Amino acid sequence: MSSYDFDLFVIGGGSAGVRCARIAAGHGARVGVAEERFWGGTCVNVGCVPKKIMVNAAEYGQWTDDALSFGWQVTKGGFDLATLKARRDAEVARLNGIYGRLLGGAGVTSFEARATFIDAHTLDVGGKRVTAERIVVAVGGRAVRPDIPGAELGMLSDDVFDMTSVPKRLLVVGAGYIALEFACVFQALGAQVDVVYRDVLPLRGFDQDIREALPEALEAQGIRLHPNSRLARLDRQGDHLSLSLIGGEAVAADAVLFATGRVPHTNGLNLAAAGIDCTARGAIEIDAEHRTTAPNIWAIGDVTDKLNLTPMATAVGHALADTLFGNNPRRASYQNVPTAVFTSPPIGTVGLTEADAVVQGPVDIYLARFTPMRHTISGRPGRKTLMKLVVCQSTRRVLGAHMLGEDAPEIMQGIGIAVSMGATKEDFDRTIGIHPTAAEEFVTMRTRTREAGIRAAAE
Repeated sequence: MSSYDFDLFVIGGGSAGVRCARIAAGHGARVGVAEERFWGGTCVNVGCVPKKIMVNAAEYGQWTDDALSFGWQVTKGGFDLATLKARRDAEVARLNGIYGRLLGGAGVTSFEARATFIDAHTLDVGGKRVTAERIVVAVGGRAVRPDIPGAELGMLSDDVFDMTSVPKRLLVVGAGYIALEFACVFQALGAQVDVVYRDVLPLRGFDQDIREALPEALEAQGIRLHPNSRLARLDRQGDHLSLSLIGGEAVAADAVLFATGRVPHTNGLNLAAAGIDCTARGAIEIDAEHRTTAPNIWAIGDVTDKLNLTPMATAVGHALADTLFGNNPRRASYQNVPTAVFTSPPIGTVGLTEADAVVQGPVDIYLARFTPMRHTISGRPGRKTLMKLVVCQSTRRVLGAHMLGEDAPEIMQGIGIAVSMGATKEDFDRTIGIHPTAAEEFVTMRTRTREAGIRAAAE
């Protein structure tokens, strides 16, 4: 038997940490895991899951509006956020409990306490000294406020789930997926929403055609956009808040949500005592195997700030457990990871953007934009669908697929399989479409819209 208390100790009970702990225990390791806040981490408790429930609630209101055009005589009443909150919180509590039971069923020893390093093999877990041969750090990330006067008057994304009523005017600061998803949700629930952001277009890092199409869709539903804006200060003025922007403009609101980014939650872990180095943003530095600068310690999930997606964190946690204890060394690939943004309409994407693809060589672009059948009937404005394929000219491989439109996340999961397998444009072309659907457009786009990267390739 090892002289350590555990073969593996995991700090953090979110998606990455729970999966790693559970799989390692299944391989026969003696595993401990500590979580100081709630089992399931951000995703289950104040992230993906409760947010998607709110997205669903917003969609019901929009479908009610559409129903009249399809012959239904529907009377739309007021929305009660408190009722939704109660049902949503009950579902979160159920899932939270499942995470705890999964660990117990796998034989993992759980600690509901904060864990900090004493040295590379020793932890202080809620005042108890615990040793482990190997340690995995999976503490995730946390939302941060901008560094401006009055920032404490605004909410962070976690605070949204404590709200019991919809503000008449909501100001969202940020243009990432969290900011835009909540902007769409609250606009649909009855708020007047303003979105303030620094860049010319929202969703930095996404494909340019998607970024250009989204503002039209947001403005069509009544969301007011304020691009190219820099924050000066946030003040309370009587019964409302006022966000002053550099240059003189001020935006009034009843509530302000700061969704300007998240940082790795590494503060206070005493990482230096274990010999663990971090980047300037606080992310733990890792190699290709997710090993930190301490040879017996690994870091996975959002604390590494690589690709902050729950399924990615889960996949990495599973692969690491198989590598360390399952006699099956492997890595989870960060390439061709499908993802979605649950705006209204939603976005789905997998693979390379056009800008990233042209760095590798010339590409052909296939792009379609149309109004889906539902909205040719409903007439709801701003519901255009955009679909795009980025195809390598030399190999004909589909390097990227991008969509803005109804059911984009569901469609993109299947497209993600094809892109990950290396499907070519001809593979897409010979696939028979399902008619009538929007999804069939991905396999019926025959005419090249444009080519890109030619000049770069010639040089």
